[in-house]
Amino acid sequence: MVIAIVYRGINHSNNGPYLPPSFRHLVRRMALWSMKKDPDLEAALLRNRRWVVNNQIKNIILGFPSQEAPVKFLQRKFKTLDLQGKAQNWLKKYPCCFEVYLRDDEYYCCLSKRMMYLVDEEESVKNMQEPVFMERLAKLLMMSTNQRLNVMKINELKRNFGFPDDYMLRIVAKHGDIFRVVNHSGRKSSMELELISWDPDLAVSAIEASAHRHGSEPCFSCSLPSSWVKSWERFHEFNSTPYISPYMDPQGLTEGSKEMEKRTVGLVHEILSLTLWKKASILKLGHFRREFSLPEKLNIFLLKHPGIFYVSNKYQLYTVLLREGYNGSELVKKDPLVIVKEKFGELMQEGLHEYNRRHHLANLEKKRRIGMGLDRLEKRKEKSGEVSEQDQGEGLGSLFDPEERKRFYKVLFDDRSP
Repeated sequence: MVIAIVYRGINHSNNGPYLPPSFRHLVRRMALWSMKKDPDLEAALLRNRRWVVNNQIKNIILGFPSQEAPVKFLQRKFKTLDLQGKAQNWLKKYPCCFEVYLRDDEYYCCLSKRMMYLVDEEESVKNMQEPVFMERLAKLLMMSTNQRLNVMKINELKRNFGFPDDYMLRIVAKHGDIFRVVNHSGRKSSMELELISWDPDLAVSAIEASAHRHGSEPCFSCSLPSSWVKSWERFHEFNSTPYISPYMDPQGLTEGSKEMEKRTVGLVHEILSLTLWKKASILKLGHFRREFSLPEKLNIFLLKHPGIFYVSNKYQLYTVLLREGYNGSELVKKDPLVIVKEKFGELMQEGLHEYNRRHHLANLEKKRRIGMGLDRLEKRKEKSGEVSEQDQGEGLGSLFDPEERKRFYKVLFDDRSP
């Protein structure tokens, strides 16, 4: 439909087609939203999506004092998990992760023993990672314009960074010399977290740290095929200007300038580098537009740098991934918490494989029973057909016999015949 409209707006001339400004703008917008799909990165998103859903179900179950949740309750939560169908059917697909049982005419769900073992392992890793979480949180505050971030906004991305649900108690409260909670209005939605101690050792981005290790100037890397000639040219032009640290105060930079663009790319790069999976929701990142001085149309901005970022619209949710963080569909460097979470994923896949195997065997048994029934029916038909043909043959044979035919007519028309 859009192509037809654009085509009607074209005026052809000897120099080729001419597009009016309005149509050129439309085509330009369409081009900005198009990015060649990367099968490996799309596969990574698919794998993570399944884990995210089951991880949310796990957290819901652990939120109950008895660590068991009514399936009806999980069913009501399915909409928030962006799932359809019956919760009970979903849970049965992962028998290694969840156990569903009937009690007092109501179905309940709890975590399996193997799942609970991994929950304990994850908790142990989180305890050991507390210093890392503290540094990540401090870095996020150091990149903000006034070293403050809204707590509710942090909560939206806390799992991206691996922060535990009780990070305000486990991290913030334990480091009162670094963090402070500010809430002038008294409303929960206005509560902010403020950095009160600047650590210059932490104000080093992943780009700068890599350059220091290799003894080179800080610059971005490009992960595009060599056939993307124009994208490489634009990348080299962008990368030729000096790198600007995301920890630098942006107040001296002009909005829309090349320097501001350089700083923004570096900031998004640094944020993604701090995440566990080197990815984040563009919508959630956009919530920090004011705090991080991000452009209003962040999605279009990121699409201008395909060599650094990969933008996907899988599940109708725009997600940005850091290309250099992946080798194929696997992370280049895995956080200890990621290793534990991947064990969850392996257990989930094991349960799904077991469910599919049982389902396949059940279908084979059903087909076998149906086949046996059809065989019996076919045999009955064949037997019935043989009998009818035999009877029909005998009848025809007797009628065509001359002596039998004489006797037949004699009986039919002679009342005196015996």
